[in-house]
Amino acid sequence: MDRNNKQRLWAAATSGSAIDEDTAVSLLGASHGELAEILHAAHMVTTRRFGREVSLCSIANVRSGNCSEDCSFCAQSSHFKGTPAPTYPLMSVEEIRKCADKAGQSPVEFFSYVTSGRALTGKSLNHVCEAVDGMRDRSFCHCASLGCLDFDSLKKLRESGVVRYHHNLESSESYFPEVCTTHSYAERIRTVRDAKRAGLEVCCGGLLGLGESHAQRVELAMAIAAEEVDSIPLNFLVSIPGTPLEHVEPLEPLEILLTIAMFRLVNPHSEVRMAAGRAALRSLQSFIFHAGCNGLMVGDFLTVSGQGIENDLTMLKDLGLSVRTKG
Repeated sequence: MDRNNKQRLWAAATSGSAIDEDTAVSLLGASHGELAEILHAAHMVTTRRFGREVSLCSIANVRSGNCSEDCSFCAQSSHFKGTPAPTYPLMSVEEIRKCADKAGQSPVEFFSYVTSGRALTGKSLNHVCEAVDGMRDRSFCHCASLGCLDFDSLKKLRESGVVRYHHNLESSESYFPEVCTTHSYAERIRTVRDAKRAGLEVCCGGLLGLGESHAQRVELAMAIAAEEVDSIPLNFLVSIPGTPLEHVEPLEPLEILLTIAMFRLVNPHSEVRMAAGRAALRSLQSFIFHAGCNGLMVGDFLTVSGQGIENDLTMLKDLGLSVRTKG
């Protein structure tokens, strides 16, 4: 980083404002020797906005596989053969509620019901709404990730008791055609905006390490900032056999930390949540909280196993961080 970018970094960090595009790109190209300074700036922003509380979330894959979309990273796509993802229809109302009961045994603030496919519609959507309705007394907030829903469907979800809708942009608009061709970037943006219009909180992030440039990574961070979402889940590619990206190597740990810091500094007022791909950090997993994360997805992910929640709770305790609860 040159002197001007460092000055802009610290001016933003001390004021709590977002860094500009040029400074963000320079962060991703920073040297190892500059890492500590960048993490310190990101940590200042995080603690000023969120203190030392960490928000935990978990998910349940309530319909898996046979997805019509061709997202190049996803094991659930019907376009790719030989992937390890399980395939099963939408769970029953009772099964979905059992997933919620299990989630309630952990100190998660948010629990999300996730389905494969372009969008959950009709009777299937009503089925999930029925499952959620009547569980408003749970110790966590209900979330959903059901694809590119329209406004009326999102409003119906909110009325059933869903608080937050999850819908990633996945990548920057300029790189999106390399990621998916069966729906458009504009559709993803529309869903995010319709969710906000329906009165839902929005969880919107992306997947990093797909082959995008540093500038495209910043483009994604800026696009998310423009939508002013509540939470930004950061996923880092876990290459899955049978997908077009099966031979892509994971990002190096220090690049992951710089990427987290960049998203934090571009989005000083949103939660930044570490999701899939955390294992690529190896021994540096706890550094995500120095880099700007104040949220963590725990348990298993859609098609990739996570580490046990007890290990995560021990890590938070060792760092002197507390778990935020619903309220």
